[in-house]
Amino acid sequence: MDSISSGSSLQFLAKLLHDTQEEDDDDDHAPCSSVSAMTPASIGPVKKETSGTFQVKSENRKTIWNTEEVPEGAEFDDTWDPREQPEYQILFKQCVGTEDVFFGMSRKDPSTACCEDMVIKIKLPETKYSDIALDIQDKVLDLRTPQKKLLLHLPYRVDSKNGKARFLSEEETLEVTLRVSRMFDFINFL
Repeated sequence: MDSISSGSSLQFLAKLLHDTQEEDDDDDHAPCSSVSAMTPASIGPVKKETSGTFQVKSENRKTIWNTEEVPEGAEFDDTWDPREQPEYQILFKQCVGTEDVFFGMSRKDPSTACCEDMVIKIKLPETKYSDIALDIQDKVLDLRTPQKKLLLHLPYRVDSKNGKARFLSEEETLEVTLRVSRMFDFINFL
């Protein structure tokens, strides 16, 4: 252990790691700083710096931003709306059969990564079915009633064209069922 921690062996190790082009400029008695100059960015091939102007692809030069730059659901953000937000729950559903429950053949587990449907239950007391305005996009659910307003950014992308909504008047709850649209992987291959 003494041979590794001695000053001369550390200087020798630093010289081995030192580039040959920089050897001419350094003094032999000064501590070598080439080790401290190495960073994680120096690993791998040398990246060429690109110098040039940034090209903005815009159809209309008077526009401030492109429509791709605006996050989905930003048009619904209305912070000045005095209506209160209703209570809601987000639940996930799986389609499982006996082969999943008893044998575990489809590799499904209880996590949300294996769920096919998302169920959103929204409590709407003193609301009629005809007063509800519901708009669903891929990542946003927008619900408006005369007393309540809910702008919900969904945790997963959904199929906004094929969803189901039902109003349970005795419970005063709107139940929205949406199919989660995911990339196919070893679990979700339907």
